This record gives sequence, structure tokens and C-alpha cells, in this order.
Amino acid sequence: MTQPSAPVVWLQPAAPPKPAEGAPCNGCGLCCLAEPCPLGVLVSRRRRGTCVALRWSDRDQRYWCGMVAEPASVTGWRHPWVVRGLSLLARRWIASGVGCDADLQAQAAPPDA
Repeated sequence: MTQPSAPVVWLQPAAPPKPAEGAPCNGCGLCCLAEPCPLGVLVSRRRRGTCVALRWSDRDQRYWCGMVAEPASVTGWRHPWVVRGLSLLARRWIASGVGCDADLQAQAAPPDA
């Protein structure tokens, strides 16, 4: 029987390395690129693949959850009180600040990829 292959995701070259499990999130993006969290399932409307809410920040050189950083760009809702509320709720739902819980390992692509 063949082992299922690990998902392949492409990170921004400037993305920070994945932190150790339990360490604070540094915006490496690996978890959200591999699959959406429960909140991401709601906004992505899928259980597999990259979360549609994931955003790369050139300024910060890291990934951000769009539901935290820019809820209007994910949902289309623009009312300031709704956007603020969604951002606060998203922080709680994704356990922002609790620590990395992604049991994933990044691996460099082979030179011919």
C-alpha cells in the first residue's frame, strides 16, 4: 500500500521559518497554506487546500490571517464596527497569541522544481 504524499505548498521566499510547536506565531504561513483552520473552513468554504483568508505582507515580510488583519478583504463587509468585531472574534477563534500548534515541517524544494 502506498503512503499518501504530504501536501506541497509554496512559501514566499522571505517568509520566516516555522516556529517550534508552542512558540509564538511568527507568520510563517505554513499551517494556513496546508489547510484552513475551522474559521478558514467557514470563509474558504472548503476543508482542504490553502485558506483564502491568508494574506502575505510585503511590508512585514510575513503572512497574516486576513480575518484578523483585513476582514473586509475576505468578507466584503465594510462597516467599521463589523470589521472591528470580526477581527476581534477571529483573534479568539484562531487562538492568536497562544502558540504554534502546527505539526508540520517545511522542506526546501529540490533544485529542479
